[in-house]
Amino acid sequence: MVATLLAFSVPAVAQQSAAPPEAQVYFANLEDGASVTSPVTVVFGLSGMGVAPAGTEKDNTGHHHLLLNRPPFGQGEDGADELMNGLPADENHMHFGGGQTEVTLDLPPGTHTLQLVLGDMGHVPHNPAVVSDVITITVE
Repeated sequence: MVATLLAFSVPAVAQQSAAPPEAQVYFANLEDGASVTSPVTVVFGLSGMGVAPAGTEKDNTGHHHLLLNRPPFGQGEDGADELMNGLPADENHMHFGGGQTEVTLDLPPGTHTLQLVLGDMGHVPHNPAVVSDVITITVE
């Protein structure tokens, strides 16, 4: 009975998929410090791995997630959960589970931070995590 209770009281940890150490995700059309106008098209770049829709179980593939206006990946209030249990889906964590490689965003004027994270078939970051640098853009 104790084992059964423990099984339900401890959250399940998702299995992380392996990523080649040379894999990189990056912004193909934006640089840190860029001034842009809205709507903003963000093009996702990836090298060393391939893009596949969420739910596709294939080695060395994943799909993009855009972290918008939040602490860097793995940091902040939900950082540990992001590392092991997958990325949440909310206004600060955009999922591109269809295998999309770009998005156009209507962003209000001001400063915004962006970071890309590659997730596996279940939205869990790879091991090692494939993440971009955080960039800051200004929407005029």
